[in-house]
Amino acid sequence: MVNEIKAQTEVSVGLEKLWQVLSSPKDFAAIAPEIVPEQIKEMQVIEGDGGVGTVILTTPWSILPGSAGASYKEKLSELDATKHEIAFEYVEGGFMDRGFSYMKTNLQLSAKGENQTEVDVKISYKSYIDEESTDRLTKTAVSSALNFLSGLEKRLSGAAA
Repeated sequence: MVNEIKAQTEVSVGLEKLWQVLSSPKDFAAIAPEIVPEQIKEMQVIEGDGGVGTVILTTPWSILPGSAGASYKEKLSELDATKHEIAFEYVEGGFMDRGFSYMKTNLQLSAKGENQTEVDVKISYKSYIDEESTDRLTKTAVSSALNFLSGLEKRLSGAAA
């Protein structure tokens, strides 16, 4: 059974500006280490042309307890420019090494004003570990996504329009 955990945040960046970065894995990978340097050491596109199926390799400093520097791969599994929805699915390492058989992060963007975007974050997962550990790790996943969005907001709101 696939479970879900959800969160929502608003960022002070226009929808199109935010979508432009999130929907381009190459741009996303290039700036991620600058946006959340405490989380990501290095990120690079290792397969694909930027569309669905593109694979990103991330080397974190330490996102999960006991996994400092352990790289993981995520695949762009959904990209809908009409709905402004994007999803990344873990395919190797990271949460997959910590008791999950499936984990996907969906981001759904909605304009709330000229320079305001609401982002719905949904983590879908299957876990084969105890409930307490699953709860802790899924909250870490949500926290990491929200932290990234906050860093991206700071970066883009300071950039020229």
